[in-house]
Amino acid sequence: HVQLVESGGGSVQAGGSLRLSCAASGYTYNRNCMAWFRQAPGKEREGVARIATGSGNTYYADSVKGRFTISQDNAKNTVYLQMNSLKPEDTAMYYCAAGVYSNYCTLERGVFGYWGQGTQVTVS
Repeated sequence: HVQLVESGGGSVQAGGSLRLSCAASGYTYNRNCMAWFRQAPGKEREGVARIATGSGNTYYADSVKGRFTISQDNAKNTVYLQMNSLKPEDTAMYYCAAGVYSNYCTLERGVFGYWGQGTQVTVS
């Protein structure tokens, strides 16, 4: 039974920072794929960043490149999203996602079969 538990959302002023965490349990963490997605009201869920848990290789959406950093602590089966220079357009529910294919990691929704409950990020 895979569980993804997110934490770290909140409200912040533009230009501020937040750090999201996602702890995975019941999941074969190594040689897999973890990612962060977000969904704003009235918009589709979009991929923000992903990390290949075996190699540590990362990829970012253009909208967050240079401002967000995805990282992991393999010993804790935890992935993080450090968000700096936040903008009002970053306001959304942020979801942690875990991939279902070993050694295959892209920022496509179909790669991810497990989702967290979401954590709200509001930038004003």
